[in-house]
Amino acid sequence: MKKLATLAIMAACLLAGTQHADSCTNLIVGKKASVDGSVICTYNCDSFGSARSLSYSAPGKHEPGEKVIVRGRRDPSIVHYIAQAPYTYAVTGLMNEKQVSIMETTWGGRKELRNPDGALDYFALMHLALQRSASAREAIAVMHALVQEYGYSETGESFAVCDKEEAWIMELIGKGPGRVGAVWVARRVPDDHICAYANASRIRQFPQAKKVDKKLGFCVTKDGDTMYSADVISFAREMGYFDGADADFSFREAYGPLDWGAIRYCEARVWSFYRRHYSKEVMDSYLPFLNGDLREHDELPLWIKPDAPVSYRDIQRDMRDHYEGTALDMTSDISAGPWASPYRNQPLNFQAPDGTPMFRERPIGCQQSGLTMVCRMRSWLPDALGGITYFNLDDATMVAYVPVYCGINRIPEPFRRENNSITEFSFDSAFWMCNWVANMVYPRWSAMYPDLLEAQVELEDYFEADQAAVEAHAAGLTVGELSDYLTGKSIAYTNRMMQRWDKLAKLLIVKHNDQIMRPSKDGEIVPGRHTSPAYAPAFVDAVLQATGERYVRKELVQ
Repeated sequence: MKKLATLAIMAACLLAGTQHADSCTNLIVGKKASVDGSVICTYNCDSFGSARSLSYSAPGKHEPGEKVIVRGRRDPSIVHYIAQAPYTYAVTGLMNEKQVSIMETTWGGRKELRNPDGALDYFALMHLALQRSASAREAIAVMHALVQEYGYSETGESFAVCDKEEAWIMELIGKGPGRVGAVWVARRVPDDHICAYANASRIRQFPQAKKVDKKLGFCVTKDGDTMYSADVISFAREMGYFDGADADFSFREAYGPLDWGAIRYCEARVWSFYRRHYSKEVMDSYLPFLNGDLREHDELPLWIKPDAPVSYRDIQRDMRDHYEGTALDMTSDISAGPWASPYRNQPLNFQAPDGTPMFRERPIGCQQSGLTMVCRMRSWLPDALGGITYFNLDDATMVAYVPVYCGINRIPEPFRRENNSITEFSFDSAFWMCNWVANMVYPRWSAMYPDLLEAQVELEDYFEADQAAVEAHAAGLTVGELSDYLTGKSIAYTNRMMQRWDKLAKLLIVKHNDQIMRPSKDGEIVPGRHTSPAYAPAFVDAVLQATGERYVRKELVQ
């Protein structure tokens, strides 16, 4: 009898909820650009109104004829049947047991190219590829084969496809109603470079092969560092998106051309990441581009070589970026309010009373993140130990990244789907414990954030310091013992985070009750006189300018 395995797209991959995760950020670091030779990729999954979770799917051998049930992400009543692979690898979150990781950001592109009848959305495609691939290159080939056979149901998508040796960027879009398959380009990030994606297509011209690889069914350049669907150019011609010479073909211009919003809300995030690791003077020359002036620059580099090697802790900090220290700094003007907050209320776009169209900045770190992860792949260690997902639920700025090894055999309870309901607060939920703290800090940033930062650094320093002992202990373990040990460590790290965040939440309400500040040390209230947090200078100046003499202290007039 043929067996059926169910792939519940949102739950099986990561998500518990049905919101479209269309505002995400991926950062990528090649192995020679990192301080220790690891490949790094990241994911902020940004979507309002959704609780998130972490998933685990076990490895397994499968019978001939076995099928996977794929349910529609928009409509779970729609069912598609996908042929199962003979063997599937274990997957924890978005990293499999071979240290292959796949991240995503959505850029939409040509709306007419969405095929609602396609069997696979991007999360189904990612998860199936992770189950079936031992390398990044294999994952790209698997994704191509799957969409060719079963169809792709979404719009334009960028993927960071990485393993312990290589990092790739892949852009893909469907062919529209009634057409199975997709057009795509994938390029290997140079080992000594960094790259980023943030909801905008970024691949333009690319090296081209002389012919199609008949075995793979797509094109691969002679150096092996660029792959693309055989019809990526011819399909653009057919649709009227391109009519020039093949050598001039730009994937972005054909399938996902930029508008002002894509530049300011999306490319600006890439710019800020690059600016942290490259010449600030050079990167600031792109400011006119970010403001819509394309005369000097009409694109950012696809990737850059950083001025110095990058650590995973650097990348964790990059995931918390709000343009601090740049011309777009969100803490330095009146819109930051009295407590210099880098967070803004919705909506992203709004109007002044006179009808002037306005907007707010859209940084890498934002309150709508449902989860955040930094994936680190290390070739010199056994896969089970070498692959780490630094993970938590909620905004990267507001959480401590918890190490979860790819060799675990079950998910820590606070990260499990059943403990993270969007409609019910729970002290057992990492999502709600992190959101509890974050929503106290957002409106009173300058007063409360130092307390959060203290707890965050304390935990992340501890997790980093503990790794040497973990690696030493792991060296003498069997495969089964190692899986149990790493599962126990991941659970212990998660529990430590939950306990520290419970302590932090209780400290915040006591220390800052009635908008004052009681003294504290090491996360505990200590004796002393309370103080009042100072207003941000930009706020005070704006109040003075707007109200004139109204709030100016005056001497008595006799």
